[in-house]
Amino acid sequence: MNAWTFEGQPGALGDSAVTLVEGGSFCVCAHSGDILQGGAQGVYHADTRLLSRWELRVDETPVEPLRVLTGEPYHATFVGRAVPRPGRAESSLLVIRDRYVGGGLREDLILRNLSEEPAGCVVDIHVGSDVADLFEVKSGRIRHVADVEMTADRAGLLIFSATRSRGTRVITDPAPFAVPGVLIFRVVVPARGEWKATLQVNPILEGEESPAWFSTHHPLEHAEPARRRADWERLSPSVTTSDRTLSQVIRRSREDLGALRLFEPDRPDEPPTIAAGAPWFMTLFGRDSLLTSWMALPLDQSLALGTLRRLARLQGKVDDPLTEEEPGRILHELRFGVQTGASPHGGHAYYGSVDATPLFVMLLGELRRWGMHGQAVEELMPYADDALEWITRSADPFLSYRRKTDQGLINQGWKDSFDGVNFADGTLARPPIALAEVQGYVYAAYIARAHFAHQAGDSTLEEEWNARATRIREAFNERFWLPDRGYYAIGLDGAGRPIDSLASNMGHCLWTGIVEEDRAASVAEHLLSPEMFTGYGVRTLASGMGAYNPMSYHNGSVWPHDNALVAAGLMRYGFAEEAKRIAFGLLEAAEGFGWRLPELFCGFDRSEFARPVPYPTSCSPQAWAAAAPIHLVRTLLRLDPWIPHGRVWLAPVGLESLRVTGLPLDGSRVTIEVTDSGVSVTGLPEGVALLNEPRHPTAAALRQIP
Repeated sequence: MNAWTFEGQPGALGDSAVTLVEGGSFCVCAHSGDILQGGAQGVYHADTRLLSRWELRVDETPVEPLRVLTGEPYHATFVGRAVPRPGRAESSLLVIRDRYVGGGLREDLILRNLSEEPAGCVVDIHVGSDVADLFEVKSGRIRHVADVEMTADRAGLLIFSATRSRGTRVITDPAPFAVPGVLIFRVVVPARGEWKATLQVNPILEGEESPAWFSTHHPLEHAEPARRRADWERLSPSVTTSDRTLSQVIRRSREDLGALRLFEPDRPDEPPTIAAGAPWFMTLFGRDSLLTSWMALPLDQSLALGTLRRLARLQGKVDDPLTEEEPGRILHELRFGVQTGASPHGGHAYYGSVDATPLFVMLLGELRRWGMHGQAVEELMPYADDALEWITRSADPFLSYRRKTDQGLINQGWKDSFDGVNFADGTLARPPIALAEVQGYVYAAYIARAHFAHQAGDSTLEEEWNARATRIREAFNERFWLPDRGYYAIGLDGAGRPIDSLASNMGHCLWTGIVEEDRAASVAEHLLSPEMFTGYGVRTLASGMGAYNPMSYHNGSVWPHDNALVAAGLMRYGFAEEAKRIAFGLLEAAEGFGWRLPELFCGFDRSEFARPVPYPTSCSPQAWAAAAPIHLVRTLLRLDPWIPHGRVWLAPVGLESLRVTGLPLDGSRVTIEVTDSGVSVTGLPEGVALLNEPRHPTAAALRQIP
């Protein structure tokens, strides 16, 4: 089994599972706080399961769970009670497990005696580790290595696999009586008093042990994740609104995006990138990280800069069919599991993505439009030009994909499951495949490069990229449009035939502006038709298509990030009411998921079930789902900065009471206030004009610049 070609779905974690995340680390456990063997639960770091078992027993009996109190995304408190003491009907021993995840794990364990006499008991923690690779756990095909050894010492337990050169050390204070597999504490809890112990799980990678980020050697508030979170909260814009749903969803989105940020230890001054999502994608992804950074621009532009810089350093340099690396290509995914060979990237990089490369150029252009990091953006231009060279070398005129070997992904757009691209009758499309939305990304990338040339005063280069943009736009509208259906094909197959299924992809084409204006109304009508719109969001595939299944991954489900881009595209072409229906439908769906939009949910119609139906293996938190509400607010504000040309468009719709304070824009902090009587803006950068109107749908083209 190759990690990239796994075509199944990971096992469901269950409704009662608790997930904690921080950077590239996460923990999945039961409602009790226990990590149970046999499934996907565990403590993970660097794509390795450090712990596959972590079960607490008091007098050889599991603790009865009472409540999970979640705080920061990396922190939870598990409250339970032990069985009644001898001769008593009610429990008098409260058990509190305060858990912090990051670079391993820290757990502060408290037993509180609520009776009038001391309680003598034995506390056991059963510990296990298979040192499994994340992909093995995800696929349910764990290769158990024979040399995972567990040894006890005075401080706790050491677990290590020599063949994988990975493991973990568990240390405790006070010191336990330790035997392989069990930490034992013989305890007397004073009457009306407490007994405390602190346990720390340190990762061992490539034979080197490093302390968990919430180390016992310093106060919790001094831990790096806690300090970063405090800075994130302090510097992020605040949103105040009378809409309780919007307020709760935005708050949760901001928390999750902060927790999913990735920092490089060897580059402490570098802005962060962002992981795609927990539990299976806690690493840098080209497409996911780029789109998340784009949607999060109103919150923090440093995510975009960090993501672009990291992807630039990892940009393809050579031709390698096994990893699909090619000069100029932007990677799909970076992994840090056990390596079978040396990697120049400090991890296993795979490049099988057709859209990450144009998205890289698009994001660079958008970041410049926001006026941020001018010189840093200029420094990235050589990488953008290499990316464009890869695009133009591959496009004829359309950019398509076909995997290089049977080790790669069959589908290399965002609908990358093996059956994610199909005809209206359900037949799978055969490669090479040119996806509709990818041509939109390429068009927008060409326009972005023309903008850079315009700013540099290079009229020849400007005309070249504008001409390329015009050619692909004309070719797209000629080849992808289905006049008898009134919508765009999802793509062209290897024989050049339009893949005629009705799908959400064309909403992305509205977002990038490649759609002819006289066809936009028909596209909007189809996207909001009963076959596509569930009441909560637009389905990935219409209900009348042969492959439709509302419980599938890509053939009828609802994806929040997809809908956020569709809503932005509708708003771009002036379909405000349609965009509002999607935006508020998604926000109402979020309420059914505890204010946190998941990666995706099932595409059943809202009239059929009172609440949105979860997709069992959906990632949560997930980066672009977390960023989707941020982008929805930007869409409803119709906020569109173009700082190099000294203007910002702003014309709110559907928002009656909203105040955004501290919006970062060209080094300034802007306040936007929307009330029943209108909109006011303060703090705009000097020389920037406010236009209280929506931007024209084709205003990205240079001919629209006065």
